[in-house]
Amino acid sequence: MKIFKPADQIQDLQYFGEFGGVNPSISDSSTYTFLSAKTMFDTFEGNAEGCYLYSRHSSPSNLYLDKALAAMEGTEAANVAASGMGAITSTILQLCGNEDHIVTSRTIYGGTYAFLKNFVPKFGIQTSFVDITNLELVEQAITPKTKMIYCETVSNPLLEIADIASLSRIAQKYGIELVVDNTFSPLSVSPKQLGASIVIHSLTKYINGSSDTVGGVVCASQAFIDSLKNVNNGASMLLGPTMDSLRSASIMKNLRTLHIRMKQHSKNALFLAEQIEKLGIKTVYPGLKSHPSYDLYKNMINENYGFGGMMTIDVKSLEKANELMELMQDRNLGYLAVSLGFYKTLFSAPGTSTSSEIPMEEQEKMGLTDGLIRFSIGLDDDIFRTFEMMKTCMVELGII
Repeated sequence: MKIFKPADQIQDLQYFGEFGGVNPSISDSSTYTFLSAKTMFDTFEGNAEGCYLYSRHSSPSNLYLDKALAAMEGTEAANVAASGMGAITSTILQLCGNEDHIVTSRTIYGGTYAFLKNFVPKFGIQTSFVDITNLELVEQAITPKTKMIYCETVSNPLLEIADIASLSRIAQKYGIELVVDNTFSPLSVSPKQLGASIVIHSLTKYINGSSDTVGGVVCASQAFIDSLKNVNNGASMLLGPTMDSLRSASIMKNLRTLHIRMKQHSKNALFLAEQIEKLGIKTVYPGLKSHPSYDLYKNMINENYGFGGMMTIDVKSLEKANELMELMQDRNLGYLAVSLGFYKTLFSAPGTSTSSEIPMEEQEKMGLTDGLIRFSIGLDDDIFRTFEMMKTCMVELGII
């Protein structure tokens, strides 16, 4: 059996610019001309290969990035969007309508949670939030009206691991879609190879990696991508979450170094997680043997890219969490900021930031404590020096 290697898939793509450039030319147009009226008609109908209609539908720059990301995830096609939420919401609304039902993880990105909890009920769509690691609960939540199981490979912010292969078998049993947000684990995990129907990324994070652009992508079958872009009923076409061509070209360049960056993010995160856990601080990282899904995740990942760059620690109170983050920022260890995938370490208290949309009672049920700090570990060259500086901060604040 041939082993799927996502970085090789990206490496093997070779584009030439309009004038022979090693980077593809950027299409700086919102609309495109046609040599005949019939070609315009055919393009509207989706029957004219290689012709462009209007940049809200597609552009050459976006299609270059589409092709690269589809190759990375091993899907037939992909469609980029102006944000991760643009990709997520378009996918959900394309698959679900009035009286349909979704089963999802209780621990997902706060924006996705808010969309499913507060927004889609306006359209008659209902959602059951379950412990995605409990396969019995997942299956029990499925009803005759369920259209999809939605999860994150590694959940935000609690770093729970979804057993994608088992969830895929459940989805196939009931004839529904398995949609996986793979933002936290690009290259490390290939959900399509494990049975997912649709794979989503926030390109803002690791794939772009420089915290200067927002973007998203849906990787799926050609038929589903075509349905998203359909001029009559496609959610991506009609809702308009269009990525700008200049941004698309920028992400395309950064994608080329993703394999190098993910190795360093993972290496640094594993070292810090091991050392901080030894200090007696509750540490959650999928690469620690203390993680409840360590064995599962170890068998899911491409070992070349490790267990990812995300970890959490619990310093027991919001006051201590805030003090530690402020001190670490003051010592140039990183930034007190949301998001992830930057070259510097980013840290935040998710209960009051990226997961603040989740009601407090729900946060308590899922174990999202006040003292929890989420780290996106950076690309530090001397990670031992970083650890010693972090340890000094913790000692000064009486955390250890």
